[in-house]
Amino acid sequence: MKPLHRRLFGLPTLLLLLAGLPAHAVPLVITVTDEEGTPLADAVVAVQVKGTPPTAPPGVSAELGQRNKRFTPAVLAVQTGTAVSFPNFDTVRHHVYSFSPTKTFELKLYAGTPAAPVVFDKPGTAVLGCNIHDAMTAYVRVVDTPYFARTDSAGRAQIELPAGDHQLQTWHALLGVDGPAPVQPLKLGSTPATATVKLNAKAP
Repeated sequence: MKPLHRRLFGLPTLLLLLAGLPAHAVPLVITVTDEEGTPLADAVVAVQVKGTPPTAPPGVSAELGQRNKRFTPAVLAVQTGTAVSFPNFDTVRHHVYSFSPTKTFELKLYAGTPAAPVVFDKPGTAVLGCNIHDAMTAYVRVVDTPYFARTDSAGRAQIELPAGDHQLQTWHALLGVDGPAPVQPLKLGSTPATATVKLNAKAP
């Protein structure tokens, strides 16, 4: 099996440009960059909002497939309690596994879709691999809030949020599997807002 290397970095510098009075849900656009300002794709941003349930309601599901001997998507964000299926769209079989404390499981050599999904019942980050194809790696980021998103190729993500005082948490693979995901206060008013998160990490 291919070893997993970890890189830990410090807390980010978070610049928030927010204004307005409390109101119902408004869009927040978050941009995540590295320490040199390079946009980071596949960062997971999650906002803790008081009074919202930490676990997903029954029946919530997600999918992390395998195509062309790659996991797709490479980073999957889900709420705690989500059932994830792992369909194999390749003509070769895969053996998907995770030894991470967040979720340990094995889907032994298979084609098609395993009958039972894997329930990710603990927040954190699980690293996935394939016991047959060492180059295959993916991450499942599990958050205990329904307000989360993954950044696009421009490092941007949008979340619809209620106005109020919240906590913004940001994770990226550059922070390492066991590295703390930095948390920063977030004050959101009644008008659309933006936030920029600069991680103390450098993209390769």
